[in-house]
Amino acid sequence: MSKPLYGLVEAGGTKFVLGVAHGPDEVLATTRIPTTTPDKTISAMVDWLAQHGPLAAVGIATFGPIEIDRGSPQWGHILNTPKAGWSHTDLVGPLATRLGCPVGLDTDVTAAALAEYRWGAGQGQPSVLYFTIGTGIGGGAVIGGKPLAGISHPEMGHLRPPLHPADAGFAGVCPFHGTCLEGLASGPAVLARYGASLSDLPADHEGHAVIAWYIANAAVTAQAMFEPGRIVLGGGVMGTPGLLERVRAEAERLGNGYFRGKAAEIVVRPGLGDRSGLLGAMALAEAALR
Repeated sequence: MSKPLYGLVEAGGTKFVLGVAHGPDEVLATTRIPTTTPDKTISAMVDWLAQHGPLAAVGIATFGPIEIDRGSPQWGHILNTPKAGWSHTDLVGPLATRLGCPVGLDTDVTAAALAEYRWGAGQGQPSVLYFTIGTGIGGGAVIGGKPLAGISHPEMGHLRPPLHPADAGFAGVCPFHGTCLEGLASGPAVLARYGASLSDLPADHEGHAVIAWYIANAAVTAQAMFEPGRIVLGGGVMGTPGLLERVRAEAERLGNGYFRGKAAEIVVRPGLGDRSGLLGAMALAEAALR
């Protein structure tokens, strides 16, 4: 029996990464298309996948917020998003209609958490959390092998950490919550305060300690709620030299020896590198086929 061929979609605010694969080590082709208008982007996505079919199933790991309740008439739609022009866009419908196969859908961060749990840094762990720290901040969790969801998907980027003393008077950049984690520690939040990206600031600039402090607060909050085996930190901001080490040290200090997990061991980079999102889409496709 031939192995099923899966279509993979990692839908981001600046680009869509597409692929077809038989498995995590058998990605046969990939491409990137710019995220422009919904009509143009989705049309290009469907056309490319159709050219590489027939497909057994498609997985979509996307920016959000999205409707993940299959019982809702809005299932598969992007909801109210800061991405201009993309609110209420139907991602699943055009794929299902054109390709005639099952479609799995979740947020990009939940999908990345699932991929890291199965094939990456979280292998063998009872639970894995994935945070992406970039243009926005999001988080997803896999608990006992299953993605965490309630009445909707988690919005970990909008938890409310305490304000760092150096940020007195800073209103944050989140249009909904101001000084939530995304409003304080995302790439745009760094730029709004300091006029440069974190990686472009001098090594002794206070911004490095401030951003590490916020991310460490998120890590300690995650420990208190889930005691995860791994907290995986991805995204462009985490590429700043020395930031991961600062986060580990600060999380250990904030935890004060209370938690079973040691930050130096559980706070890690993605084991799959920049493939976490795309392979997360494959995990969603596999689940949709089952």
